[in-house]
Order: sequence, then C-alpha cells, then structure tokens
Amino acid sequence: MARRTTIANRWFLKSFSAVVIVLVLLDIVLYCLFRAYFYSTVEQTLKSELNLVSTVLTRYYNSNSTGSGVNYSNEVRSTVESFAKKDRMELMMINSEGKVIITSSGFEPSNTYDMPDYDAARKSEGGTGVYSGYQSNGEKVMAVTALLETGNDNYNAVRVVTSLSKVDIQLGVIMIFIIAISGAIIILMLVLGLYFIKSIVMPLRVISANARKIAKGDFSVHIEEKTDDELGELCRVFNDMADELENSEKIKNDFISSVSHELRTPLTAIKGWSETIAASPDDKETARKGMRVIAEETGRLSDMVEELLDFSRIQGGRFNLSKANMDVFAELTDAVIIYSEKARQENKNLIYDEPSEIVTIYGDRNRIRQVFINIIDNAIKYSADNGRISVDTAVTDKSVIITVEDNGCGIAQSDLSKVKSKFYKANNTVRGSGIGLAVADEIVSAHGGTLVIESELGEYTRVTVTLPLPDSTEQKKG
Repeated sequence: MARRTTIANRWFLKSFSAVVIVLVLLDIVLYCLFRAYFYSTVEQTLKSELNLVSTVLTRYYNSNSTGSGVNYSNEVRSTVESFAKKDRMELMMINSEGKVIITSSGFEPSNTYDMPDYDAARKSEGGTGVYSGYQSNGEKVMAVTALLETGNDNYNAVRVVTSLSKVDIQLGVIMIFIIAISGAIIILMLVLGLYFIKSIVMPLRVISANARKIAKGDFSVHIEEKTDDELGELCRVFNDMADELENSEKIKNDFISSVSHELRTPLTAIKGWSETIAASPDDKETARKGMRVIAEETGRLSDMVEELLDFSRIQGGRFNLSKANMDVFAELTDAVIIYSEKARQENKNLIYDEPSEIVTIYGDRNRIRQVFINIIDNAIKYSADNGRISVDTAVTDKSVIITVEDNGCGIAQSDLSKVKSKFYKANNTVRGSGIGLAVADEIVSAHGGTLVIESELGEYTRVTVTLPLPDSTEQKKG
C-alpha cells in the first residue's frame, strides 16, 4: 500500500521548507551586505590614512627640492617609523623596483611580500590599488597602495596594510546573532505550525472516523462543535448530514415497509379472488364480484408502479413534459369527476363549482391532471366519514390558482415541511407510497408554478396550486 501523505508532511515539504529557504537566502544576503559594509569601511579608512601620509611626504619632498634644509629620506623614515596607528595597520614604503624598503613594524623588510595592490596601482589611472585576500602566511589582510608623484625612485609608492581578522570576527558575531534569530523563528514557526496543524488534523481524524461509521450504517454519530471557524462549520454540516442521512434512512425503511404493505394488499386480494373464482367456475356472481375486485386492485398496482416510475425519472433527470396550450379547468373537472363516485361511496362530500370560463395555460395536460388527481385523492383518504372536500378556483392577471381543502385529520407542524419530501408519510395508517406529493411538486415546479400546503392538526389541510398564465409567445405554441 502506498504511503499516505498527511497534511503535516505537505506543510513541512512546502510551506515550512519554503520559509527555511527564504530565511537561509536572507541570511546570505545579510552576510554579503554586512561584509561589503565592513570591508568598505576598512578600505575607506586605509585610503584616508594613505592620503594623509602621501600629503605629508609630498610636502617634505617639495621642501627638500626648494633647498630649505629638509632631508627627504630622513623625514620619510621618521614618518614611517613613528606612524601613530601602527598597532592597527602597517605602513610601508616601496621603491621603483617594487620592493618594500621601510615598514612601520620596525622589522627588517622582507622581499617575499605579495602585493597585488601595488601591481593594480601601477596599472590604474589614479595610481591607487586595493587588495583583499590572504597572504602567504595565511593571514587575511586588506592593503591599499598609492603611487607617489615625487619622481624619487627610492620612494615610489606608499602602502597601508591591516589585518581583517577582527573584522571577520565581528562579522561572525553578527551573523551568529542573525542565524540565532532565524533559528528561533524557524523553531517558533515549527512549534506554532505543528500546533496549528494538530488543531486541524485531530478534528479531521474525528470526522474521518465518524464518516467511516456512517458508511457502515451508523447514522447516530455526532461531532462536538468546539469552534466557530471553518472547522466548526464543517462539524455542523457533518452533524446535519448525519441527521439527514438518519432521517432519510428512516424514511426509506418506512417507504419500503409501506410499499411492501401496499403491494401485498392488492396482490393478496387478486390471489384470493383468483383462487375463489378458480374453485367455483360456475358461480357467475362470485366471478363477477371477484373480477371487479381484481380490476380495482390491478388499477391500484398500476397507479403505484406509475408513481414509482415517475419518481425514478425525476431522480434520473429523465422527467420530460409534452407541453401545449391546454384548458386547465377541463383537466381539473375530469379529476373531480373521477373521484366523485369514490367520495360518495366513502360517505364524503366533494364540493366543486365548475368554472364556466376557459383558462388556457401552456403545459402537459396529463401531468397537470395527475397533480389534481393526487391532491384530491389525498384529501379524500385523509378525511373522516361525512368529511368535506372543497375544490376552489381563482384567476389573477398572471396566474390561475386551484385550492383543495379538507377538514380531515390535518398535519402536525413538525411534519408540514417534510410532506413534499420523497418517501415521507405523515400518517402511516393510511395507504400510499409517500411519493405522490413529491412527484406532484416536481410537476408543478416544472411548469413554473408552486404547490403550497397549509394545515392544522385535527382541523384542516389546504393545498394551493398556482400555475402561471402563458405570455403571448407561449400562446402561439401548440
């Protein structure tokens, strides 16, 4: 099995590594800047001292040339040997052959000096050369050489040399301090980052574990909502999902139980009467009664199967409408006629005043009639003996309104918002699959209308269907 990549790993490899690289590059840039600043300061100091010495020596040379009694060689030697800053830098005099003849250190000049700055001074237009590097003894130094314009071959150039060891030590101390700060930042970021990741990963692991439980059918799991941030919102959404899944599972089980019962009842009747007719083939009255029952129960089965097929089409996005201009009140009247005899047989009053006007809408006449049939059938089923079912109509400038109201058992407020959901039945004592209203609501919505249910438990239930009247463009269709 491939190794799992965690959030912590991704954060470490991407964000944390990027920060470390940035800090390292920043340290390198700071080192280069500080080094350039310190070395530049040392160079300017050496040049300043060199200019001062060159000015003094030039003045001595000019005095010697004018015959004022100044011995130029003695003054040069005295100036070099009494150099005030000999403890920090060394002053040298160089002849025209490029050899050091006098130094401020007091030691005999060596002929092994490596002087790239002298060579650079001889090649430069300004007569000044600078060198920074290691001498033959391994010491790191900076040297500045300036050619003298005296024309004296014994004293052709003056050179100042200083060690960079202390400068490098000071630079090292500063860089250690900068690196320590960078390290502290990295450690702090690592600790805070891991704490932050832990605060994310732990809830996600809880969610993942509970999601596995839900996948196995345990919908009772819930996650404690500890924060008000995105994780808290995720926990709330997860809990809502678990509740909805639990409710959907319950509705599905109730639906299966209800459909099984609804299928069993007509099948039992059909089987029983079939066996009765087969056992008494010569009894015409029994055969006539049995065939009537078989026809009725077969019709119930057919209606139930059609509802299930409609629901399947809706779920699969294959629910198509064959729209044309239609008389909506004609379809409503047909639905009322279909259920008038049923209402009379069940000792219920179906009240309907058929409108005389013709109201045309653009829709599927079979589906619209299906909506009316479903609503009227529900009103009759949930009404008690001597109950009243009224069907009313109204027309506005933009819509036609059909209202079906009964004074039956009503619907509890807790169930009212769910009765249009698939598989949901507010009253399991009455036959039905629980998807009729869901299909009716989809049909009305597909026509651009609304289906609204109002009810009071034990008082009444009112279903209002509002369908839009067509505009001039739609009226030309069909």
